[in-house]
Amino acid sequence: MKKENILFVIIALIVGLLGGYLVFSIAGKKQAVPVGGGVPLGAGSPTDYQKRITEAEKIVAREPANLQAWVQLGNDYFDTGQPQKAITAYGKALELKPDDPNILTDQGVMFKQAGAFDKAIANFERAHQVDPKHLQSLYNMGVVYSEDLRQPDKAIKAWSRYLELDSTSPTAQQIKGMIEQLKAAPKGFK
Repeated sequence: MKKENILFVIIALIVGLLGGYLVFSIAGKKQAVPVGGGVPLGAGSPTDYQKRITEAEKIVAREPANLQAWVQLGNDYFDTGQPQKAITAYGKALELKPDDPNILTDQGVMFKQAGAFDKAIANFERAHQVDPKHLQSLYNMGVVYSEDLRQPDKAIKAWSRYLELDSTSPTAQQIKGMIEQLKAAPKGFK
């Protein structure tokens, strides 16, 4: 074989091993991290967030029916680890648009952060009822059932519904690993 071919095979093998390691290390993590259903986490410094929060608070004070401002305010509180304020802001947004699965899911994640697990589950179930293909609500429902409520059968059921809709994404691979961990855990340790 030529040197170039040998070098190519070695590089491909290394890349494959690293990729496999990353997939299995992500799937093998013990604790799942809940994720929101709407806008991804924003980038910015604490000062940027505070400026946006201050501006959004001014807007909703002037225009209490401004859905986008309430959602942005909720997202900024979400991103800055202020669950109670995020719950309130998302609540105002849901008064304006009660059937938005992303807002329901984001508020549900904040309920989880605040320790209100039953309210979190109610939000995720409502989001899934509104949009039966809403993946984030199913993912987070499984996280709360698995990690917080210690009900592995319900977690597996939620995650299995997720996998019926998406079985190939990186998140689906992570879910498959979490299901296997739940199934392999001894009784009483789930």
